[in-house]
Amino acid sequence: MTQGDRDLDSLVRKRIRALRVAQGWSLEELAGRAHLSQSSLSRIENGQRRLALDQLVTLARALDTTLDQLVETATDDVVTSPTIDTVHNQMRWTIKASPGMSVVRQRLTEPPPENPARMRAHPGHEWLVVLSGTAILMLGHSRIRLEANQAAEFPTMMPHAIGADSGPCEILGMFDRDARRGHQRDGAGGDAQGAPE
Repeated sequence: MTQGDRDLDSLVRKRIRALRVAQGWSLEELAGRAHLSQSSLSRIENGQRRLALDQLVTLARALDTTLDQLVETATDDVVTSPTIDTVHNQMRWTIKASPGMSVVRQRLTEPPPENPARMRAHPGHEWLVVLSGTAILMLGHSRIRLEANQAAEFPTMMPHAIGADSGPCEILGMFDRDARRGHQRDGAGGDAQGAPE
């Protein structure tokens, strides 16, 4: 066994134990869920028993994860830099662990549109937090004021728009694939007439 294999073996064993503890399960509880004996599970966690593929598959299912997630190796590529969109005054990060998800930081200076016809509705889900200033979220017939450090989460099938309230504000938004596509289809670059894409 190479050093890389030993490192992965140790990582998988630690991950199994950490996931079990995070669920609040005893060795006995996880062993029962994975159809293993308690002593076998203990030896797997402690490195006294060889890891077998069929047991890893069973343990992954019992821990409500996938085999890929259970055996994935750490990456050196943990720091990412944003893409800068100077036209729309925003920074965008792609979330590698969740393909299709993106994070956008944006400075808003204009109020949201009051006209419901200018609000967007499309499939997806959005989450945002106000970093500084005060934002106004138009959501359906509601006008919601968000101060710094307050967050909002909503399905994007609800007509929505966001803008600044009497002065600039900065927001950080997370968008699933459908929400991002919805804004791109609308031709919105993340201006104050709607939530950022």
